[in-house]
Amino acid sequence: MFSYDFRPRGVCSQMIHIGLSDDGNTIEQVSFEGGCNGNLKAVSKLVDGHSVDEIVDILAGNTCGPRRTSCADQLTIGLREARAAAQA
Repeated sequence: MFSYDFRPRGVCSQMIHIGLSDDGNTIEQVSFEGGCNGNLKAVSKLVDGHSVDEIVDILAGNTCGPRRTSCADQLTIGLREARAAAQA
């Protein structure tokens, strides 16, 4: 498993820990530090086992209240970065 830590911007969570398959295409594990605990635990469970592309397509652009981003949207940025790092 390839591990990657992403520091989100403009949201309540302070860190997103991402685990991808060795080829960088499948999400094996996600956890958040900070943010809305119950909701982010649910997001983590829902994305496990899915492809990076599938989750990015679903969650990219999601907002939170008046913010132009959300923890889910920031996750998609982290997933793209993690995949690029895994495939480098």
